[in-house]
Amino acid sequence: MDKLGENQLGSEKLDKIEAELQRFTADEERKLGLSREQWVEPVFNKFTPEQREHTTILVSGLTLAHDQFCGAALRGLGLNVETLDCPDNRALQFGKEYGNRGQCNPTYFTVGNLIKHLTYLREQRNFSTQRIINQFIFLTAGACGPCRFGTYVSEYRKALRDAGFEGFRVLLFQQQGGIKQATGEGLGLEINLKFVHQIIKAMIAGDVINIMGYRIRPYEVVPGATNAALEQCKILVSNALELKKSIIPALRKSRLILAEVEFDPTVPKPVVSIIGEFWAMTTEGDGNYHLQNFLEREGAEVDIQGITNWLLFMIWENRHDTLERINLRNQDDSRKGLKGTRPKWKLFKLRLAEFMIRSTFKLYGNSVGLFSYDLPDMDEIASLAKKYYDTGVRGGEGHMEVGKLIHFINDQVNHLTISVKPFGCMPSSGVSDGVQSLVTTKWPESLFLPLETTGDGQVSAHSRIQMMLYKARQKAQIEFENAFKETGLSEADFYKLIQTSKTWKHTFRRPKHRTACNAANLVYTIGDL
Repeated sequence: MDKLGENQLGSEKLDKIEAELQRFTADEERKLGLSREQWVEPVFNKFTPEQREHTTILVSGLTLAHDQFCGAALRGLGLNVETLDCPDNRALQFGKEYGNRGQCNPTYFTVGNLIKHLTYLREQRNFSTQRIINQFIFLTAGACGPCRFGTYVSEYRKALRDAGFEGFRVLLFQQQGGIKQATGEGLGLEINLKFVHQIIKAMIAGDVINIMGYRIRPYEVVPGATNAALEQCKILVSNALELKKSIIPALRKSRLILAEVEFDPTVPKPVVSIIGEFWAMTTEGDGNYHLQNFLEREGAEVDIQGITNWLLFMIWENRHDTLERINLRNQDDSRKGLKGTRPKWKLFKLRLAEFMIRSTFKLYGNSVGLFSYDLPDMDEIASLAKKYYDTGVRGGEGHMEVGKLIHFINDQVNHLTISVKPFGCMPSSGVSDGVQSLVTTKWPESLFLPLETTGDGQVSAHSRIQMMLYKARQKAQIEFENAFKETGLSEADFYKLIQTSKTWKHTFRRPKHRTACNAANLVYTIGDL
């Protein structure tokens, strides 16, 4: 046989072997269940302008004030909006029943809260499932990163399907998407400049109202007076947002209402700052064991972190990344690259956005009586944290949690810092249980408590807090006593002066900061006078 014939036989043999391998592969795939087509999750998000009139958008996930104000802001844009209740343990049960295993608390609470409400509509108000699917939409935030937050929307859809609400629409608003995003097919809800402006106004207004409440409530003479006043303030601000009017007059009226709360600033109280995972430190219910309310019942003044801080942090991240990309040697044509853009113009817009947010916060704060309150300097926070945590790492609050703790210690902002996060939260646990251990070793005088939440460990969590609060109270009392020694002012003269002075008993009066304890600062201020 010539060489050509040998080559032909060899080729036929190879073809036969290849065909046999393909048959074997197909048989094995069939046995293992691998021959199916790739499953693609159905996405239901069709929302057209024509559907607005008969569609209700459900919102929740922040503090009660923020949810109320955001709902009012969206109604001001011509949308029908309903605010869900603060997630509770019943919501957690729904979340665990219909969600995937191994999720973190915010997933279970927020997913379960939606399912709980839809189940209420179906079983208590006798809405048909199809009516619920047709007439309601859920709007939620989304993001990517080393955390389960990036899969929240998939969890919503999975839980809705298993609870019998397949086809219910979930609209996603990406945190880092800016205004260049649209939510839902048909643009029934378009994320444009008007939308962002209204939401940011609502967020900042929610911050100043909340901070005022946490400043006044620990020193109120009549229990419940602050909360009653705040409810009136929330109605005023909500009405202004819904009518698309300036909220400055509403905040000024709120200032008059809050000024009526009887106030006693002479009681030395420990200041406790709450930091950690965004949702866990923001929610006000079972999701963090009613942490803020519990601390106040135990006699502490609570220092919360506003949503405005998070807005400033996102701006800082974008500015930091842009400055890093400018120095790249080659053309930056990645998804978030600078190719085809004007980097200096982008930096200018970020600076302008930061200026507008800070100015708006200052304006709203002064209008409602929030004086002597400074937003954090994000460059300073990054500088403090850089030695202990890489500022280029993304996820959760990143380096901000580390920088905040060091800032609290250096500037004597508080007596105790609590870092609260869901059990198993990857970004926050790595910081609070790892990096912060090094920080507290370097500053042994600091009091720091990492607190994980699971939804069913309230007694244990409260017990741990009480033990740390005992030490925090001691620190506050020592500061109070030292203030008298250093100023030479007697306690009798101090209390007599306060009782006869309307100035120092005024709700909005805040003494110059010298130490963490507010009552001690008041002693220093009066002593200096």
